[in-house]
Amino acid sequence: MSTQYDLCLVSVGDAETAEKISSGLLRERLAACVSAVPGLASSYWWKDRIEKSREILLIIKTRRALREDVIQFVRQNHPYSVPEALFTEIAAGSQDYLDWLGANTAFSTNIPKNGDAEERKGSL
Repeated sequence: MSTQYDLCLVSVGDAETAEKISSGLLRERLAACVSAVPGLASSYWWKDRIEKSREILLIIKTRRALREDVIQFVRQNHPYSVPEALFTEIAAGSQDYLDWLGANTAFSTNIPKNGDAEERKGSL
């Protein structure tokens, strides 16, 4: 069974950014639910060095058709120059939950690629 829904993983460095992204995605109906998992210990390459940081992992439940909109929203609201936004399909789940997820997300949107969030607000 395949669904039309995805999980998106986004790591952020602080609670303020986690709240800003979570609440914005929900307000814009780009996500039905965002779970924030604190205490993530990340190790990664950055500018030819191995870095380590404490982060918060956002698990975003969304509609597959909204992938590009979620990516644009994260880019526009994330302080990292290369923010993480990784998607994986929800292959199956309880039908009641999947129905709820669909009822609480937009069918489609069109966040401007130029980063002008105000332009989009006028079109909602």
